[in-house]
Amino acid sequence: MIKGRNMLRIAIALIVVAGAALVWLLSHEPPRQLDIIDSAWAGDAATRKVASDVAYGSDPRQKLDIYAPAEATGKPRPLLVFFHGGGWYQGNRESYGFAGRAYAAQGFVVAVPSYRLVPDHVFPDFLEDGAAAVAKARSLAARYGADPDRIVLAGHSAGAHIAAMIALDPEYLAASGVPMSAIKGVAGLSGPYNFLPLDKESSINAMGKARPAEITQPIHYVSAASPPMLLITGSADTTVKPHNAYDLAKALKAAGRDGEVKEYPGLDHEDIIMALSRPFRSKGRVLADSAAFLHRVADLPAQ
Repeated sequence: MIKGRNMLRIAIALIVVAGAALVWLLSHEPPRQLDIIDSAWAGDAATRKVASDVAYGSDPRQKLDIYAPAEATGKPRPLLVFFHGGGWYQGNRESYGFAGRAYAAQGFVVAVPSYRLVPDHVFPDFLEDGAAAVAKARSLAARYGADPDRIVLAGHSAGAHIAAMIALDPEYLAASGVPMSAIKGVAGLSGPYNFLPLDKESSINAMGKARPAEITQPIHYVSAASPPMLLITGSADTTVKPHNAYDLAKALKAAGRDGEVKEYPGLDHEDIIMALSRPFRSKGRVLADSAAFLHRVADLPAQ
């Protein structure tokens, strides 16, 4: 009888602990929930966070974290800068550690920055932050085993917009002292690239005052000097519709550049970013496909 009572107490205690853990997990925003689950999952153990809260500006949000493979190599690795999503008004680098770890496990040194957000900051502040973050990461590249002249960019949703804009419009990186020749390619995940007229609250708040409106659109800046781009989308994405990827790829090809679309059947906006994390990689080959592309373009000679 005593043994049975002890077992019951243990069972109740475990239920209480599990319930408290679930409540704590659900108190975080979804990307942070995903990061917590991912960090507890088996795999990708051969990575490490090598720098935290590295300032690239004076604003509290102008900071980045850096992830790297645990094992050193004799050859410098490509430097990948990954921009988080969140509609230009939410999100932070701390919630996207799963992306940093995922790409570090694929052989990149990865910088994950936060950037200034709407409503306090609107277009083009977050683009200026993106370029400044690239410049800061580039200045630290050699310290962490990366090549400062083999930079690739990636991002999800609003982060894909930032990555595409600073790669296509030379103004931003030039202002931060980064040569465009250092940017070898971009992997955009569920990104908005051709979305006029502005018809969603998030884009209106972020870019509604820009004149002319075309200056907010990555597709507006495609040229014969544009870097190669892999544009990933999901067929079920109703937040950023697949036409954005196809439109930009078509414009790149018309300019004689490399624009490739990968559309994953049945995946929606959230599925694409979730597929980077260890628990949800069975959703689609988003990580494997984007990493393979970025490795390929990182070794292309300067043009």
